[in-house]
Amino acid sequence: MRCPFCNHLESKVVDSRLGKDKDTIRRRRECLSCKKRFTTSERAEDALPSVIKKDGRREPFNRLKIFNGLKKACEKRPISIDLLEKIVNRIELYFQEKAEREVKSSEIGEKVMEELHRLDGVAYVRFASVYRQFKDIQEFMDELKELLGNREEVKKK
Repeated sequence: MRCPFCNHLESKVVDSRLGKDKDTIRRRRECLSCKKRFTTSERAEDALPSVIKKDGRREPFNRLKIFNGLKKACEKRPISIDLLEKIVNRIELYFQEKAEREVKSSEIGEKVMEELHRLDGVAYVRFASVYRQFKDIQEFMDELKELLGNREEVKKK
């Protein structure tokens, strides 16, 4: 593990414990060169599918891209980073459990929108407006009307 302070390659583990999400191990390390301490978070690599992009390219599944998309959609909304992490974990687990070797990026986008739809209407519309690339204001308004209609149905129940 490279020291973030001096870039030395050797460190010793001072303490290890299970992360808050119970899926990671947090390790407190001490650099053998500069003696400064730093924390690392480790997660076992799982068999995640390759992602097929719209243009046909393939790339590895990247949870950070999902997290960044969620974070952007939820900007200035009362949604914690911990909650966004849980959503990313659910999405990642969903695609792990499908056990497919490849998944279309559109499937990932739809899963993100499904999670945002349940979480926050404003964040959902923000994400949908970028993800779906509405051609005109009417498509955007149709999406808003559908969202508002669903909210009214939930209120009646």
